[in-house]
Amino acid sequence: MSDVKFNPAGVGVWSDPKQFDVTAERIAAYAAATNDPIAAHLTGEIAPPVFAVVPVFDILLSQLFAVAPDTIAPFVLHGEQDFQFHRPIKAGDSLTSRGKVIGYAGKASGTVGCVYIETHDAAGELVNEQYVSTFIRGIDAGESAGELAPSHSFDEAARAQGPAAKVVQHVDNDQTFRYSPASGDPMPIHLDEEFAKSVGLPGIIAHGLCTMAFTSWAALTELGNGHTARLRRLAVRFSKPVIPGQDIESTFFATGSSAGETSYAYETRVGEDVVIKDGLAVFAD
Repeated sequence: MSDVKFNPAGVGVWSDPKQFDVTAERIAAYAAATNDPIAAHLTGEIAPPVFAVVPVFDILLSQLFAVAPDTIAPFVLHGEQDFQFHRPIKAGDSLTSRGKVIGYAGKASGTVGCVYIETHDAAGELVNEQYVSTFIRGIDAGESAGELAPSHSFDEAARAQGPAAKVVQHVDNDQTFRYSPASGDPMPIHLDEEFAKSVGLPGIIAHGLCTMAFTSWAALTELGNGHTARLRRLAVRFSKPVIPGQDIESTFFATGSSAGETSYAYETRVGEDVVIKDGLAVFAD
């Protein structure tokens, strides 16, 4: 599809604001759909970290198609996700979010793009920021515009001192059918076996953000004493799909402390396959 035309004028243009009223029921449903064991999440008092994507899902899609034509939709992969948290989302919050494409870069194998989204509460205080990086496989924009997401590369030196935590979790056979309504993500590769195979997948695959949500509560329980407010940043690169019914193993390595925060590099595997790489979790001390 070399004739696909991108719109560099769309870079840096904010979406219309979108409001989202947070309920305890919606939070609890998301926690249950991601097998989250943290009590404050399951009761709906405090949202799990990755719940932050729920209020902004529509913004992500609309902004992507403000720069790239919607004909590229079948070729879009969720490449990376980077959450930066200022405080947890809570039941009763009235949130307002907006987003913009901050840049894209074309190359022969495809085009990388990044949407930046910010969410504020009713008082105007910043609740979280997100950098959502996509990869449009096989389509070269032929140019670059703006900038891409901040780096969160894995610090290989951290392996020398051994893991700070290792967590094994099971992805249930029905996980995608529970996660889809809880998250608002209806993509058929997670729900329709025949469709998933038709686009070259082995079958239904788990939502990348569902896998990321698993790693978030692994990090919180093992490194943050279950205190959601301590998590300041959570960033990953999705490298291979997870299939419902598989076990995932996340390994966290301490990479240092600075300015009252401790950082951990992590990766998640299914057997020998790395399914999440360049993981980064930052906690307030």
